[in-house]
Amino acid sequence: MAGAKLASFDYEIFGKVQVSLKQILFFTGVFFRRDTKKTAESLELVGWVRNTDRKTVEGTVQGKEENLVLMKKWLQTKGSRKSRIDRAVFKNEKTVSTLKFKDFTVRD
Repeated sequence: MAGAKLASFDYEIFGKVQVSLKQILFFTGVFFRRDTKKTAESLELVGWVRNTDRKTVEGTVQGKEENLVLMKKWLQTKGSRKSRIDRAVFKNEKTVSTLKFKDFTVRD
């Protein structure tokens, strides 16, 4: 990533982004975390994603600034196929000199 401007942001996504009791009973899911990881990796981004007790999904993303713009748009408008995004909140947006993470992980 030499020469590329690196940046970072934290996010929280509200809507249908976690599995419901009905989905658990029928062995289906929303797959938001899985698809967030796939999208981040396809954009060569690092960081993490996890479910919260508030029924949201949160995380941190770092990487090339131009790829972060694409990731932010995906988080705001697309998400996983079975998700519904009502609102996306972005915080701590900043330029960084080095990446804090080596890869993108799904946390428990």
